[in-house]
Amino acid sequence: PAALAKRLASEYDERHRAFEENFWATKMGLAGASKEALVRTNGEYEDFLADEGNLQAVVAALQADAGEVAEGDRRALEIAQRTFECYQMPAEARPLKEALLKEGAVLEGDVRGAMKLGYINPADGEFVQASSVQLRNLMRTAADEKERRACYEGLRTIGPHVAEQFCKVVKMRNQLAKALGHEDFYQYKVLAAEGFGKDTLFEMLDSLEERTRPIMEAARKRLAEDKGDDALQPWNISQALSGESAKLKDPYFPFAGAVSAWGRSFAALGIKYRQATMRLDLLDRQGKYSNGFCHWPQCAYVRPDGSWQPSTTNFTSLATPGAIGSGETALTTLMHEGGHAAHFANVVQPSPMFSQERAPMSVAYAENQSMVLDSLCGDAAWLARYARDADDKPMPFEVVEKALRDSKPYAVLALRGMIAVPYFEKALYELPDEEVTPARVMALADEVEAKVQGGLSPRPLLSVPHLLSDEASCYYHGYVLAEMAVWQTRKHFKDKYGYLVDNPQVGADLSEVYWHPGNSESFLSLVQKLTGTPLSSDAWVEELQEDLEGCVERERAEYEAAIAKGPAVASADVDLDMRMLLAHGDLVIADTEKDGGFEGAAAKFKKWLDTEYEGNA
Repeated sequence: PAALAKRLASEYDERHRAFEENFWATKMGLAGASKEALVRTNGEYEDFLADEGNLQAVVAALQADAGEVAEGDRRALEIAQRTFECYQMPAEARPLKEALLKEGAVLEGDVRGAMKLGYINPADGEFVQASSVQLRNLMRTAADEKERRACYEGLRTIGPHVAEQFCKVVKMRNQLAKALGHEDFYQYKVLAAEGFGKDTLFEMLDSLEERTRPIMEAARKRLAEDKGDDALQPWNISQALSGESAKLKDPYFPFAGAVSAWGRSFAALGIKYRQATMRLDLLDRQGKYSNGFCHWPQCAYVRPDGSWQPSTTNFTSLATPGAIGSGETALTTLMHEGGHAAHFANVVQPSPMFSQERAPMSVAYAENQSMVLDSLCGDAAWLARYARDADDKPMPFEVVEKALRDSKPYAVLALRGMIAVPYFEKALYELPDEEVTPARVMALADEVEAKVQGGLSPRPLLSVPHLLSDEASCYYHGYVLAEMAVWQTRKHFKDKYGYLVDNPQVGADLSEVYWHPGNSESFLSLVQKLTGTPLSSDAWVEELQEDLEGCVERERAEYEAAIAKGPAVASADVDLDMRMLLAHGDLVIADTEKDGGFEGAAAKFKKWLDTEYEGNA
């Protein structure tokens, strides 16, 4: 058993690392990146997971030596069994899986990845190339409605562009799921990741949908009354909710200070990365994947000899320095993806299979960790400490209050936009094959937006990159369940400790209860273990229903207390127990190992932004 556990850990490491290195290279558009190599290494990784011989060897070892296997080896073999069981498929289904991987790579790379996305500038009729992130940011901040509408129409071009290949992939996904004995692809994915089926999932989502529909309807009515019916147009709604406050907040989120603010905030929470190496590629550029993510070429685990294998992490955001709102988005993304990295760097288990992001890892469990941490960015206490202008002056409470009054009554709209994605994917994979056509799928997306969000969405469903991805398809429900857990977790910490921001006990509890187990325990059991109650939407709905004036006064008191205390950790004192490399594509800009630690690397990155970044030209 010990030799088998050691061999499987070694082979898993090798296959996983080879795929992830190619995944990063192709998503970042690095020199020498090969879609063929990505497909090949993904296939080899999948073959290892689906190898019936591996599963049989594990089962035999556990049965034959049930009373004699060392605890660490037994647990390593048990997670190997759970993992391999998620990927078994009959021989006749394997050619379909291989074909699906190839067609999926075409969809993401050749079709969506090579798409020339942008908008027609209404001022001069010229095409302006822009990523989906840039288009959405302009919809939030542009003063000219014609420009906002042009950006929305630019986003809407994604659907028709990808529809034909997407329909082909959807049919193949369903065909594979049915060959494996499942009702459809959505059922297959959610069962593998969460351990329960879509009926159970949508019981939870239906309850949330029903409880928040009246809140949504009231919010849309209020918005129309306050700012006119045109504010509900999909190209206007983001600007109506945050455009003015985004401009007021912008000076307090200089992109050049984002890395330092993230590091100081996490250090004050007592978060450590246990000797991880982290590569951060933070700036948007042509050819780069249009969504932030965090992946692990090397999973963290306790090796068979008892020594520690630190994680190696790649994470990315899509900042455009100088664009209004980009600094805030970049810092929030750093908090989110840095939260993923902290979670997976702190899984202390005897196999890398406990700390990888695929099934049987719960999507909701993985997303909960990052979303708890990025939720701090909306707290007045956090803004008082970390939202600072170029002269280190804190964001005034008048700006905090303006943003709160602009957003708080309409927070439900973000929830509805979130749940629209799983409702669309559920309906999509339940369509009969003959109805999976470009016209029907595009119409279905609009139907779901209208039904769930009350009108067309500022983020068209077919622009959501997760839908196209092999691994992230039928994934988005995890954000919804995670957000339920976020508010339940926040309420727990506030009840227990009185505050969250810069509270090292929060970091300690997250690490010990949520992070160390990895996927050895279910998401639902971990939420109950930490908070003392089963997962529910109660805390989230209470947050949405909170009285605005009471909220403003509470946030004011927390802001004033935070201003009096100031940041808990200076940049010079940041020690996250990790090596950080700040990169831009193939270029490594700064390295904590070579450039004077965290503070030195952050300063070198800032200098590069000011003097060498091509976006300044």
